[in-house]
Amino acid sequence: MPASFTRIGIAGAGAWGTALANAAARAGREVVLWGRDADAVQAMRATRVNARHLPGVELAPAVRPTASLSDLSDCEAVLLVVPAQASRAVAGALGSHLARGTPLIACSKGIERGTSLFMTQVLAQACPHSPPAILSGPSFAADVAAGLPTAVTLAARDARLAEALAAALGSPSFRLYHSEDVRGVEIGGAAKNVLAIAAGIVGGRRLGASAAAALIARGFAELMRFGKAYGARAETLTGLSGLGDLILTCSTAQSRNYALGLSIGEIGGFHPTGRLAEGALTAGVLVAMAQERGVDMPIARAVEAVLAGRSDIEQAIGSLLARPQKAES
Repeated sequence: MPASFTRIGIAGAGAWGTALANAAARAGREVVLWGRDADAVQAMRATRVNARHLPGVELAPAVRPTASLSDLSDCEAVLLVVPAQASRAVAGALGSHLARGTPLIACSKGIERGTSLFMTQVLAQACPHSPPAILSGPSFAADVAAGLPTAVTLAARDARLAEALAAALGSPSFRLYHSEDVRGVEIGGAAKNVLAIAAGIVGGRRLGASAAAALIARGFAELMRFGKAYGARAETLTGLSGLGDLILTCSTAQSRNYALGLSIGEIGGFHPTGRLAEGALTAGVLVAMAQERGVDMPIARAVEAVLAGRSDIEQAIGSLLARPQKAES
């Protein structure tokens, strides 16, 4: 493991990848930012702006855009910043370019459909010679790219690796807390996306601030039950990558998942168009995994039923309101 990670690769030049590239550069690292679209990469080189995904934010001087995965080969750590369901393919393609032992850090929030694997498990299978880690927490790309104060969690099984990566990527405006609880960080990021869709539906139906607060509180109870069933630590779920991210994502249409729920609530149903928010792709597998371990997640179930077309909005809300009153847990 390098004493300091001086050269960082970013695989994925969307808004979040670009923001993390600027954050790593702000921490004093040399950064190679890989994007799949060669024309978009060429435009970034010429203008120093990712106009498609993060307009108005200039790339830091230390960020070098590229359309060639091989340019990541001499990076000492790589952040994988692609959608959760694309992570396996990109990690597999990276495998032949990275030196053995190069850490690969998942920066997407989801569970792989078809396998029910969390992101670090996917990376371990797709790129077995790279130790996997996960970065997650309450953060919007525009805030991080602009250098606004943000705090997230970076977790790896190896405590020394987690600490070293957090130190290498952190700066006064981008604070990283390190952890060994990989599963807890992954669960917080995946589950909160589904619950944020429910929060958006509450907003879209104009059910009021009281209902929104109740939704977040009861949603967090669901997240805690699921996390406990899958081995997460309670302190992780009550921290940045759990409760912190849930509060942020359930509060504003800057979140794609909240925005999706808002649209569903306003138009009265789910009509998929374009790229789906991560929560829409995670809902089915999250609910199936909860059922497998006997975890009660009524809010997540209601969201999944709406997304699958088995329930309309009023039925979903009615089913939640009709649940028997009981002691809070």
